[in-house]
Amino acid sequence: MAPSGLKAVVGEKILNGVIKSVKKDGEWKVLIVDHMSMRILSSCCKMSDILAEGVTIVEDINKRREPISSLEAIYLISPVEKSVHALINDFKDTAFTYKAAHIFFTDTCPDGLFAEIGRSRVAKVVKTLKEINVAFLPYESQVFSVDDPTSLYSFYSLKPTVERDKMMENLAEQIATLCDTLKEYPAIRYRKGPEENARLADEVYQRLNAHKADNPSMGEGADKARSQLLIVDRGFDPISPILHELTFQAMAYDLLDIKQDIYNYKTTGIGDVKDREVLLDEDDELWVQLRHMHIADVTKKVTELLRNFCESKRMCTDNANIKDLSLMLKKMPQYQKELSNYSTHLHLAEACMKKFKASLDKLCEVEQDLAMGTNAEGEPLKDAMKSIVPVLLNNEIEAYDKIRIILLYIFHKKKGIGEENLAKLIQHANIQADSNIITNLQNLGCNIIEGRSAGVTLPERKTRTESTYQLSRWTPIIKDVMENAIEDKLDRKQWPFISDPAPINTTQTAVSSARFGHWHKNKSPTEYRSGPRLIIFVIGGVSHSEMRSAYEVTRATDGKWEVLIGSSHILTPTSFLNDLKSLDQVPNPDC
Repeated sequence: MAPSGLKAVVGEKILNGVIKSVKKDGEWKVLIVDHMSMRILSSCCKMSDILAEGVTIVEDINKRREPISSLEAIYLISPVEKSVHALINDFKDTAFTYKAAHIFFTDTCPDGLFAEIGRSRVAKVVKTLKEINVAFLPYESQVFSVDDPTSLYSFYSLKPTVERDKMMENLAEQIATLCDTLKEYPAIRYRKGPEENARLADEVYQRLNAHKADNPSMGEGADKARSQLLIVDRGFDPISPILHELTFQAMAYDLLDIKQDIYNYKTTGIGDVKDREVLLDEDDELWVQLRHMHIADVTKKVTELLRNFCESKRMCTDNANIKDLSLMLKKMPQYQKELSNYSTHLHLAEACMKKFKASLDKLCEVEQDLAMGTNAEGEPLKDAMKSIVPVLLNNEIEAYDKIRIILLYIFHKKKGIGEENLAKLIQHANIQADSNIITNLQNLGCNIIEGRSAGVTLPERKTRTESTYQLSRWTPIIKDVMENAIEDKLDRKQWPFISDPAPINTTQTAVSSARFGHWHKNKSPTEYRSGPRLIIFVIGGVSHSEMRSAYEVTRATDGKWEVLIGSSHILTPTSFLNDLKSLDQVPNPDC
């Protein structure tokens, strides 16, 4: 499946703006990357595409490499000390590691490092030196990440960090490179209240103006003036990241051991049991089709698609052997790739359902009632304590699941609960070892203990009438915000603009940017959306249900708007609770 949206835009920028821009017929080159640029590259380009453009090998700048002095090297690296010093080292000896260097920085190179390159012997062999302004990971077609899992600690730990200012500046630059890549010059808004929102919004504004000065065509187009960037903090909606979600992607990442988007499982069937490893990403069309569906519909959908596939291939199917894919594989070995893909998703869905049936069905009902404040029939919850005590006393339920219930109970109470009450709940649930997770949420501005906090209450909710499953009644608060922003109904007092959007002169001729040269002249369909975009950045992590909301809202506008959401990293409920647990601990300098 061809990459779409954000991945396609970034992939094209790297192939055209970096690799093709220095390509010469009959000449091979070496591509050198560092950790961040490798992650960007692998998220949006296939190795075969890179090799097809005259690259013979891709190497890590921080590893020992064989010198290839007959070839020129393309350095696609982030402008950090470690990578720049490794670049300088490649050319410090009499025998250079490569014949010449084409240097592409992911974003703005600090003056100090730039001067070091100028003083070094690299200066003699540099043929290209550009900043490509891609300092973020395109995680999905409408989701981005700045790849910083420690962000919650940096923003919300009680220990004052000297690093905080520096981190804010870097983050602002990363967000600005996203807007630059998308050719957007959005009006910037932030949620009023937490000071970090206003500060980050202000930093982004300054950097965006610097990018606009370098690249005047940013934000041009009739509809582009309506584009907006919203900065929101994690404390704005602490409920979405802790609920048990029953849509496929969110549920799988919450309940199964999926690391770096890789799902491992054992295949069953005729013959040997094999270990399989599957990457869940947008190259898998079936995953894209299923990931936002409710788990109850997933198995039905996969079975139906499988049946259609077999019928289209003139394979007779009946219910008995649809279950036994290994038999089908024996009959149709030529379709192994497609059939094993169906098998993977059936397996994934079954693994989710198994976990759900074991312990979650009752738990989900209590969670939804607490989050909504009403039961499935819409009646207000009278005695919330009565519904949570059996959960807390149940020894079979894991500590983190109990903490999720206690937190939902506290949020249900709006203003927090008394200290003694909290101590009793912790004791009943027997979660003393992890109880700091609950109190650390106060750092995010949430009301945990009555009378202690600034008293920020969760916003009023939109009433939604569409029918949903009983155990999936909750809608992430950010979805209300997305819809209101697009309909221009977002409260300007609660969501102030950093500065009113500048009037955009659409008649101005496109000026070629000094930084980019002319690569964007050959525009392709993926490169420019003419409609407006709503870009949302969540400080401290974004959950899968919030990612899903971006796609749902985009679909509801019939493609008139595109909603992108991103954060420092992608959260699962467990990783969110782990992040919270670390807030009052001293960080390990080595990790």
